[in-house]
Amino acid sequence: MIKVGDRIPSVKLKHMTADGPKDITTDELFKGKKVVLFALPGAFTPTCSAKHLPGFVTKAGELKAKGVDTIACLSVNDAFVMSAWGKDQKVEDKVLMLADGNGDFTRAVGLEMDGTGYGMGKRSRRYALVAQDGVVKTLNVENPGAFEVSSAEAVLKAL
Repeated sequence: MIKVGDRIPSVKLKHMTADGPKDITTDELFKGKKVVLFALPGAFTPTCSAKHLPGFVTKAGELKAKGVDTIACLSVNDAFVMSAWGKDQKVEDKVLMLADGNGDFTRAVGLEMDGTGYGMGKRSRRYALVAQDGVVKTLNVENPGAFEVSSAEAVLKAL
């Protein structure tokens, strides 16, 4: 599992643009920036939709005031689902919705969970990290089923 002090692995993700799904590399996303990346098991799932994503949308201004350049939400879903979820949650330009469709990033950082018992396949564990210029400065990984240390409030306290 990735840890504080490690460099974010170089992986290709997808995000939705006005022209459709586009690739974005982690190198592009993190280079020279302070980035808050939070990941969750799935778009439209109960805790993710009721608490995790909404917290970052609500606290986006406070996070940016603390020097955060980009707030990104990552899930092992496709770009179409992430875009639809972002619209449903009224994310606008506050949070970059990232699709890790094949779980490449999730595996690269060692934060994969097995949701096959729930019919979800391999997904991401719930976590939040802060990276400066591609180096992990803070990493808060939740225990299975928990939502305590990866919230927007917890990230704000860590900044």
